[in-house]
Amino acid sequence: MSSVNLVRCAWAGSQRYGALVWSGDIHSGFASLRNQFAAGLNMGIAGISWWTTDIGGFHGGNVKDPHFHELLIRWFEWGCFCPVMRLHGNREPIKPQYGTTGGATCRSGSDNEVWSYTEEVYEICKKYLFIREKLKPYITELMKTAHEKGSPVIRPLFYDFPKDKKAWETEDQYMFGPNYLVAPVLNEGQRERELYLPSGAMWTCAWTGKSFEGGQCITVPAPLDTIPVFTRDGTRLN
Repeated sequence: MSSVNLVRCAWAGSQRYGALVWSGDIHSGFASLRNQFAAGLNMGIAGISWWTTDIGGFHGGNVKDPHFHELLIRWFEWGCFCPVMRLHGNREPIKPQYGTTGGATCRSGSDNEVWSYTEEVYEICKKYLFIREKLKPYITELMKTAHEKGSPVIRPLFYDFPKDKKAWETEDQYMFGPNYLVAPVLNEGQRERELYLPSGAMWTCAWTGKSFEGGQCITVPAPLDTIPVFTRDGTRLN
């Protein structure tokens, strides 16, 4: 019998005991999102492939705040291309206390389902939920390889392109397994971003189908409903 333990702390070797690490009750903000991005890549390189965050952060997200809606969307897009995709948080405003005994004395955060926000938030989240479903066979293979070889599911560019010097210097994008390059939008208000395509491969934008030779930096549009994703050497976003 196998088991999975959802834990907020771990150490080198914890993966042998079914550790699925999440990063704890983090703040809701773009600075926190950037920190989680870095933490996830470091966890993978350290040997712990099963890793996740509270999408949107845990503390401080107000369901009526447009600024939080943008954060939630960008976090959700990134979460689609993480080892575990998990929406969780103590949303504001806090609900009133419903009773004076038992569990009714505990106050609860606001609703946090994908349909609990605006129609725009819902439609974008739904888009990435369907993409995640399509990726399940690929993710299954990634988890199998992680189990057998210790390969991280999300990893810095240098893991797959060790001979590319710029791959070692690029810290704001990553590989989701060997086939997908992901460049999350990590700043509020950002609607385009520059990214690097490692040398030694052909890269195709998952959304437009336009292909690029590796070994160059390009600037791509990143409207609110789009996270830049490029597929490697003819791979399709299944």
